[in-house]
Amino acid sequence: MKLPPILSALLLTATSLSLPNNKPTPKGGKWQTLQSISNLPRQEHVTLALSSSSLAIFGGILPANDSSSPIPYLTTNILQIYSIPKKTWSFGAPAPLALNHPNAAVVNGKIYLLGGLTEIDNWAWRPSPKSFVYEPKTDVWSDLPPIPESETSRGSAAMGVHNGVIYLAGGLTLLPLVPELGPQQTTDVVSAFDTKNNTWLTLPEKARRLPEGRDHAGAAVYKGKFYVLGGRKNGQDNVKDTVFELDLKRLSRGWTLKKGRMHTPRGGLAAARLGGNVYTLGGEGNKVNGTEGVFPQVEVYDVQRDKWERLRDMEVPRHGTSAVGIGGGVYVPGGGVRQGGAPVDTFDVFWP
Repeated sequence: MKLPPILSALLLTATSLSLPNNKPTPKGGKWQTLQSISNLPRQEHVTLALSSSSLAIFGGILPANDSSSPIPYLTTNILQIYSIPKKTWSFGAPAPLALNHPNAAVVNGKIYLLGGLTEIDNWAWRPSPKSFVYEPKTDVWSDLPPIPESETSRGSAAMGVHNGVIYLAGGLTLLPLVPELGPQQTTDVVSAFDTKNNTWLTLPEKARRLPEGRDHAGAAVYKGKFYVLGGRKNGQDNVKDTVFELDLKRLSRGWTLKKGRMHTPRGGLAAARLGGNVYTLGGEGNKVNGTEGVFPQVEVYDVQRDKWERLRDMEVPRHGTSAVGIGGGVYVPGGGVRQGGAPVDTFDVFWP
C-alpha cells in the first residue's frame, strides 16, 4: 500500500540520537545526558513530577513493529517511572486506555488523566473524554467522570493545578493524518476538574475561553496565576509567541495577554517552572533549512518581570515532549527529532 505523503514523511527510524550542536549558542545553563527511556522511543506523551525524587511519563506514540500498520506509530498506555536518586526506570500499571497527546496532572501524588487523543480512527487521531486517576501506592487506575460534552473532549491541552483543581486550556479536537481531512482543529475552551469532589466545574464566562485557540502550548502556574505560553493554532506551521494569563483567584476577570512575547514562536514545545521562571524548550514549526522542522531554542520567561531570555540550546533538539522542574533541574524525556514524527528514547536534564 502506498502511504499518503504526510504518512510517508512520518516513516522514520526511531533511535536514541545524540546529535552534535556545532552552532554557537547563548550562555546560560548546561545539559546532562541521563539513562535513556528503557529502549522505548516515544513522543506526544506527558511528563509528570510525582515527588521531589521521581517523575513519570505516560502515553504518547511508539514506533510500530508491524510493517503492515497503516501508520508507523502506535498509541500506547504505558506508564514509566524514573527514580532520580537511583537513576533507573521502572513500569507502573498500564492505563485502561491508550492515549497520545494526553491531558494529565499530579495532585497529592496521584496522576489525573483527563482525556487525550486515541488510536487512529478513519485516518485521524480523535479525542476521548474518558478520564482516570492513578494511585502510585497501590499501582491501580480508577475511573473518573468523563469530560462533559459541554467542555469539549480534546488532547494536548495546556495543564495547570491550583488548590486541588486541574485546569485544561485549549487543545486539539482533531489531528488528521491525511490531507483530505483538512487542517488540525484547535479549541479555545478552558475546563476545570475538582479533584476533591471528582467533579467537573463550570467556569465564569470570561475564564472559559482563551483569547485565541491554542494547542501544543507550554503551561505553568505560579502564585495563583495560570500561564499558557506559545503553542499553535490549526496546524504545525501556525506557531505563536503569546503568553496568556489567568488569575485563578479572580476567575471572573478572565484572561489577559501579557506584553512579553517569546523570542521564538513555537508549538510542540516543552515547558517547566522552577520558582518564578518558566523554561520553554524545543518545539516544532521551524522553517530554517537543516533543522528538520524542529527548534533547538531554550528560552526562560521571568513571570514577575514579564521578560524573556534565551539560554543554551538543546543538545538534541526535539518536539512533542514535555518537561518537569525538580530539584533545580528541568527533565526532558523523549520527543521527536523531526517535524511530524521521529520518536527517540533520549533523556536529558537542563541545569539553568
